Amino acid sequence: MEHGDSSIAILGIGTAVPAYRLEQAETSARLMEALKDNADSARWARRIFKQCGVETRYTCEPNLLEPASSCRYFPSLSIESIPSTAERMQTYKRESVPLGLEAARKALADAEVNVSEITHLLTVSCTGQFLPGMDAALVKQLGLSDTVNRIPLQFLGCAAGLKAVCLSKQIAAGQPGAKVLVVCVELCTLHIQPSTEREALFAASFFGDGASSCVIGAADREHKGIFQLGKEHSALLPDSANEMVWELGDYGFDLFLSPSIPKQIAGLIPAEARRLLEGEPDPQLWAIHPGGRGIVDALQDVFGLTDEQTEPSYSVLRHYGNVSSATILFVLDEMRRGLETRGSGAADGIAMAFGPGLTVEMIRIVYVPAVNRQEELLAGKRSV
Repeated sequence: MEHGDSSIAILGIGTAVPAYRLEQAETSARLMEALKDNADSARWARRIFKQCGVETRYTCEPNLLEPASSCRYFPSLSIESIPSTAERMQTYKRESVPLGLEAARKALADAEVNVSEITHLLTVSCTGQFLPGMDAALVKQLGLSDTVNRIPLQFLGCAAGLKAVCLSKQIAAGQPGAKVLVVCVELCTLHIQPSTEREALFAASFFGDGASSCVIGAADREHKGIFQLGKEHSALLPDSANEMVWELGDYGFDLFLSPSIPKQIAGLIPAEARRLLEGEPDPQLWAIHPGGRGIVDALQDVFGLTDEQTEPSYSVLRHYGNVSSATILFVLDEMRRGLETRGSGAADGIAMAFGPGLTVEMIRIVYVPAVNRQEELLAGKRSV
């Protein structure tokens, strides 16, 4: 199996979520109260909230936990009370940096990498913008070098987290000694719309807030469990430009997700996976971005995956919702914990994420269990 530069790996992962937790059943009940005068929308929303695979998720906006009568994001108040895009961006500016900072510090600690070793910083987000940006704030607050190479990836959608991983792998492979810090922050709930339209209610049912981070570079002989990074593949899927649309509006960003996305992904992704695998057997590990329950369901069916293979994706969706670009690192972190708990040996895999375009990002991964240097030395002595 060709893995590319097998020494380049995800050395550490960190995740973070805001303080406020949305319980799906309770949030649905409050939304039903807000929709009490629109029976059709209420029935649709109740069904979607129940079937989307989310049990809990997190938000940076405490107003989303208030009763329907005072929640500014629910369709029960006057238009004057709805948060404007400018107000939502101020909240994003205030809340995004601390969350990214927490995830980054966890990733650095997990990788056992000092901030002085970081040569590149990739920041990823599609749910907010400001300048000077999150990248500049993180350099200062993390204590990174003023000369660190900063690369912001903005407004690329859910696939951007894996795109950042692929780009970081290329950087590390091309520059010996490079260590890349990736920080993804998404505050999706800031864009919940006070609408009775099905598209808006669907988007409100499963997106959550959170941040994820990872450190990518060459692995040394003594390491924790890591994911080696291999060949990557990116594709713009045909005839799908209008299936996922994310546009700026006066009251936040407006999202449209076609109900046919799972079917399209199931029909188009196998050919892209075959291009990446180059005729080799399907791998053991599948890190699938849970853009929605229907997407994971469709890919599990088309690839014939077991429940154990898709559990990391379903688990992240269940406990955090879809956290846009940050989600794939939540999935890899969940997968790694499961592999470590089971005492798994090395296992090959594939990671994939989807975004507007429709775009798919893929990369081959190999899980390598932790190496204990002392045990390795003892084994060497016994073999002499």
